Amino acid sequence: MANRKSNIHSDEQEQYFKDRAGTDEARFHVVPHDEEGWAVKKEGQNDPEYTAESQSEAVEKAKSMAEEAGTMAILHNEDGKIDDLVNYEDK
Repeated sequence: MANRKSNIHSDEQEQYFKDRAGTDEARFHVVPHDEEGWAVKKEGQNDPEYTAESQSEAVEKAKSMAEEAGTMAILHNEDGKIDDLVNYEDK
């Protein structure tokens, strides 16, 4: 039963990101990236918008991109868990 709930949540989350993909509401996530160290990914896209060797460099780029787009930068740690949110909506 727990697996079913996880799948439902996962399906809803996947749909949420698909609905935001390619829209002005898509947010920028800083995530660990195997090939380059860290990546900035826009919601709904598999390929990174930007890659960097350091987390701090990726965070600065994500903040800049989110501010320009009027959306949010969502900052993840090495484990992929969300560490911080920076909101540029309505600014």
